[in-house]
Amino acid sequence: MMIKRELELFLLSLTFFTRLPISVNLEYTDEKLSKSTKYFSLIGILVGGVSALVYWSFSFLFPKEIAVLVSMVSTVLLTGAFHEDGLADVCDGFGGGWTKERILTIMKDSRIGTFGFVGLFLTMLLKFYSLLMIDETVILQAMVFSHAASRFVASTFLHTHEYARIDQEIGKAKPIAQHPLSVFDWMLLIVMVAIVAFFFPSILLAFSIVLAFVFKYFFGRFMQKWVGGYTGDCLGATQQISEVLIYMSILAIWKFI
Repeated sequence: MMIKRELELFLLSLTFFTRLPISVNLEYTDEKLSKSTKYFSLIGILVGGVSALVYWSFSFLFPKEIAVLVSMVSTVLLTGAFHEDGLADVCDGFGGGWTKERILTIMKDSRIGTFGFVGLFLTMLLKFYSLLMIDETVILQAMVFSHAASRFVASTFLHTHEYARIDQEIGKAKPIAQHPLSVFDWMLLIVMVAIVAFFFPSILLAFSIVLAFVFKYFFGRFMQKWVGGYTGDCLGATQQISEVLIYMSILAIWKFI
């Protein structure tokens, strides 16, 4: 029964964070969705694995630039731009709002504004060039690790900060925020990231996650000041920016290995 329950939670997480068609009928509850967040990192391993596989396949036929770009497209298609949308909303909200109510209202708007477009464009551009410059001997591992680790960094907000929505019935992250993870769930998240990090040619590259946590700390303080906590969009923005920072950290660390 326990294995069946955990499989159901994983599939629920898969349907929430990806566009993969799941034919199994799943019973949805807010508590189950919250518990499924223990598989954030596993979803990241899956998305990163697809990205790495696409890059590896296209690199045989096309220049590295095209292979990197197509691998990025594959992750957007696989996740339905779920996290990218959060990043754009955060840029619009904090760029155009001056009060908590105004910031949260803008972030709920499905339309993208100037701040959102510029923020998303520059982040994707930085991601593209960072991947382009990562050494061929580590780029596949870097893709898998960054997707898993960046989702882990984002998930820590569930433990360290409060949910910030005014209209508690609208925010996507509300069910997740209402039911905190257990110690076992957090250990599972950490173990999954650690396993992926183990396959780096140099274990020192696993420390690339440090810069992402530094960003998370200051971003968390910023959100706490302006909106009183995190939102689902803030989690998406954290994932995207953490992913880029991990790539940049790998580039920096690789110079000294």
